Amino acid sequence: MAERKVFTLSQVAQHKSNKDCWLVINGRVLDVTKFLAEHPGGEEVILEVSGKDATKDFDDIGHSKAAQNMVLKYQVGVLQGAIVKELDSKDAVEKESNTKEMSAFVIKEDGRSKSLAFYDFVVPFLAAALYFGYRCLTRADSVAY
Repeated sequence: MAERKVFTLSQVAQHKSNKDCWLVINGRVLDVTKFLAEHPGGEEVILEVSGKDATKDFDDIGHSKAAQNMVLKYQVGVLQGAIVKELDSKDAVEKESNTKEMSAFVIKEDGRSKSLAFYDFVVPFLAAALYFGYRCLTRADSVAY
C-alpha cells in the first residue's frame, strides 16, 4: 500500500458486527467481514475481538505463516500512531491463491463403516455380560450361618 489510510481506534470500534467487521492486528486495520465465514475457528472468535486491537489474541493463538500473511489481503489502513512492520508480500501473494485449500483441524471419516463402530462397542459389552452371567450361575451356594 503506497498511501495508507489512517484510522483511530474509535473509528475501528464502529465496525463490530457480522455485516461490517474490522479489527487491528499489529497496527494494521483489517476489514475481515468477508473472512468471517472462512475462519477455521468460527466467526464468533473474530466477532469477540471486532472493533478492537486483536494483536495479543492473534499472537497467542500461534497462527501459521500463511495466516499471518493473509493480513495483507484484508488490510484497509493503519492505526493512528502505530509502527507497522512490513511483511513479505511475495509470500502473501502466493498464499492468497491457496486460501480455499487452507483448513483447520478437520475430523474426517476414517473409512470404517458404522456397523464396525457398533461392533467395537457391542462385542466387549457382550463378553463382559457373558462373563458375569457365567460367574453368577456357577458360584457355590453361599454358606448360611
